[in-house]
Amino acid sequence: MESTVGCDAITAVYRTSSGFPTPVSAAVTHETIASDGTRCICLSTDWSLVDHTRAARVSFSQSRNLLCDRKGLQQCLPPSPCTQKNRELLRRSSPSGAYHAVISQVTSGHQYLDVWTSGSLEMSLNLSKLNVHGNVYEDPAFACLAWSPCESRLLFIAEKLPVKSESNSGGSPGDGDKNLYVEDWGEGLTGQTSSVLCVADVKKGNVTVLSGIPPHVSPAQALWAPHDDGVIFIGWFEEPFRLGLKFCSNRRSGLFHLDSHGNCELLSVEGVFVSSPRLSPDGRWLVYLQGRVFGPHNQCFSLQQYEWEAKKTSILLDVVKRPEPGEFAGIYEMLSAHCWSSDSQRILFSSARGNFKELFVLDRRSKKVTLISDSSEFGCWKLLLVHNELVAVSCSAPNRPPRVRLAFLPPAGEERGMSWLTLNDPSSLTFDLEWKSLQVNPSPEEENTQYPGLSIGALLVKQVTGESRTRLPMVVFIHGGPHSQFSAEWNPTVTALARLGYAVLMVNYRGSTGYGQDGILSLIGNIGCQDVKDVQRAVLHALQEDSTLDPERVVVMGGSHGGFLACHLVGQYPGFYKACAARNPVINAATLVGTSDIVDWRYTSVGLDYSFDQLPTPEALSLMLQRSPIMHAAQIRAPVLLMLGAKDRRVSPHQGLELYKVLKSRGSTIRLLWYAEDGHSLGRVETQADCFNNIANWFQQAINKKY
Repeated sequence: MESTVGCDAITAVYRTSSGFPTPVSAAVTHETIASDGTRCICLSTDWSLVDHTRAARVSFSQSRNLLCDRKGLQQCLPPSPCTQKNRELLRRSSPSGAYHAVISQVTSGHQYLDVWTSGSLEMSLNLSKLNVHGNVYEDPAFACLAWSPCESRLLFIAEKLPVKSESNSGGSPGDGDKNLYVEDWGEGLTGQTSSVLCVADVKKGNVTVLSGIPPHVSPAQALWAPHDDGVIFIGWFEEPFRLGLKFCSNRRSGLFHLDSHGNCELLSVEGVFVSSPRLSPDGRWLVYLQGRVFGPHNQCFSLQQYEWEAKKTSILLDVVKRPEPGEFAGIYEMLSAHCWSSDSQRILFSSARGNFKELFVLDRRSKKVTLISDSSEFGCWKLLLVHNELVAVSCSAPNRPPRVRLAFLPPAGEERGMSWLTLNDPSSLTFDLEWKSLQVNPSPEEENTQYPGLSIGALLVKQVTGESRTRLPMVVFIHGGPHSQFSAEWNPTVTALARLGYAVLMVNYRGSTGYGQDGILSLIGNIGCQDVKDVQRAVLHALQEDSTLDPERVVVMGGSHGGFLACHLVGQYPGFYKACAARNPVINAATLVGTSDIVDWRYTSVGLDYSFDQLPTPEALSLMLQRSPIMHAAQIRAPVLLMLGAKDRRVSPHQGLELYKVLKSRGSTIRLLWYAEDGHSLGRVETQADCFNNIANWFQQAINKKY
């Protein structure tokens, strides 16, 4: 990095790295079985692609025919041409493959439900004109599109129409409520207030809203109950008020059964978080995830099993507090929509484990968990589909773009020997990058006395250096959350930075997922201290262990809690880091407490209990302030780049503005980018590209000492 890389070159590198399509889902749309037992399976895969020319994400699908015999996959025929999905929100093939349902939204804003057969359009409904419900939900926290077993009805979730009332002034219904504040589900779910269960009748061509849902409950993630006896759904509790739901798996919810007579029963226990109900193929077993309410906003879940006929609940997998080295570390994410084996005895799922995301199979009878992925080539395995015994996964690594791999599930106990076939192998573009997984132990004085013995994880990605004597500058990349994870997967930002000549260190500090519930709980009450020291410890370890890294050219970046830590590091270790780039960082937790959609986390993070009727106290606000980067702002010497989303409801952009004003008043080098149409994730294609270009230029100037 002694020479300057031009802006056009930076843009080109990022476009290449972010231009690979990512598998989103897979489905078997048709299957035929010949008299000799040979099967022909039509597999459809959906993909997402960043189109920088349009500054948009493009979705497309592709189909392949798989020829199989009793031993497994024999031949994969060439794929069909890619077909762009035009504004599709949800799509689902019927169980037999005879029908194909699509919910889409056209440029006018109207939403349509279309049902196709192999040769024609069976039904088309303008859902918006029916005026039965509001917009259909597509976010995974709510969304579903489920065929009934008889393939005559479709179940989905939509916004509830507002209830009209007579105004006090005697005007038309609803006039008096036009300025009434209506709660929604927070960041990323703006405008989604209360949901309803909707059923479309394919033969009659109409839509009805199911009644009988408990008041102040928003239904979500619905599926048809066994024996065609109503529906099963997750219900999010709305009272006493809504807290932000996106990225927060600690919100009170319940598992409900609404029977065909309109009676609604709570199947789960009270006062917990539940998600991902998945019914076995034989209809006997219903599994779902369960966790605690409040506390960490992401956590290790237990896997519950509900026996339908006996109406009995038991624990299949409990929360993993502290995994043994090399052992299963718990479940930390939603289950795939299709995760059961055909014999209703095994459940497949992906989950974080250390610095990896891996694939596991659980035997329902023995409760044994078996690792079936291999991290030597791919560090990230995401389950897309289990159909009969066909398993489809998305695999990637820091130096390998995502691809779809297929295998057939062998008999129970033989899963470790699964043979995988890669469908798409983007070998035309190779990346001369190397990566390694690191495990770092805190120093004795940095141990958590309540949770001792926990380690810090990290991933180091860099170009293959060979015999070069030139040391590499290093970008320290910190994830947000804080209860999330960097896995050894394809990351366009990391790849682009590495190709520009940086080594990139991604740190999984204590509190990251994939290390057991003890690791998550260890951070509660210790933010701004334990996590800061963990990152610094990982940085020093990497510099000591790898002689190709330049300790005099280290920069740091992160978003949300990662931005919080990045700003802490340049304040607590002045002079060590040569530059900082922070996206929507938490700067002053005390001033954030009244403006965030997840106010509960403001208390939990500093070790205080939260309740809905919580009132701030001087002691609580003082503690929040003490743990905030603003306390160290006077010591910041590194140039700071801030990127803020004006519509951020999780971390108010005024957080970044607070640091901007402090640093500017002290004559520090500070630059602020304001994205008027973006929220917390800064997720628009145009914004992400602009952020990367600015970060790369900012770091380059710092490394070359041009400030």
